[in-house]
Amino acid sequence: MARKPHPRAVAAASAVVSATRSAAFAAPGAALTPASPPAPARTLCRALLGPRPLIDGEDRTNYDVILERISADVAPEDFVEEMWVRNVVDLVWDSVLLRRLKSHLLQAAAHEGLTRVLAPLLDGASAGQLSKLWAAGDEKAVCEVERLLGRADLTIDAVMAQTLAARIDDVERIDRMVIIAEARRDAVLREIRSRRLAFGQALRRAGQAVDAEFEDLAPAVGGT
Repeated sequence: MARKPHPRAVAAASAVVSATRSAAFAAPGAALTPASPPAPARTLCRALLGPRPLIDGEDRTNYDVILERISADVAPEDFVEEMWVRNVVDLVWDSVLLRRLKSHLLQAAAHEGLTRVLAPLLDGASAGQLSKLWAAGDEKAVCEVERLLGRADLTIDAVMAQTLAARIDDVERIDRMVIIAEARRDAVLREIRSRRLAFGQALRRAGQAVDAEFEDLAPAVGGT
């Protein structure tokens, strides 16, 4: 005689089956997308995670845009995922910041590259002094540098190439920091995906167990 499941168990299991079958009929390869927590809960989570990691001069609006867009894509379900999303956003922000600082570093050190370029054209002391005046925006120095570069058939690219050579160790360190930040970002995203997949697999196992209960009940129902 087939065993009848308890009515409450059937009702709860039916809800699980419904969620499981919805996931099963999703597009192939599509990840489960949990509902986002209510706005007050998300606000509380963000408050607990502390202020934005900004330095003086950075626009908080840009950070908030990245946070909102990544939150919309990931749709964090609970505090753990909110924490991971915040971590991803901070790492993305770090990568952008590091690249921007690398650019500023090369611009600020351009006079060092110019000194290297001018050294063969002038004596060392004159090259260094002219480069400093050029960096300060002195009009006569700027015109003289342009004249010297033109006479040597060189452009500002030669100056920046020498600047890169002068600061190559700093640039390499910054690049390594960018690589580390991006690797950590990707690891967090993989962790979120793994957690979602584990949740989906648990739903599917629960659904299969409920289906088996109904299959046991089917002969008895058909017999009546």
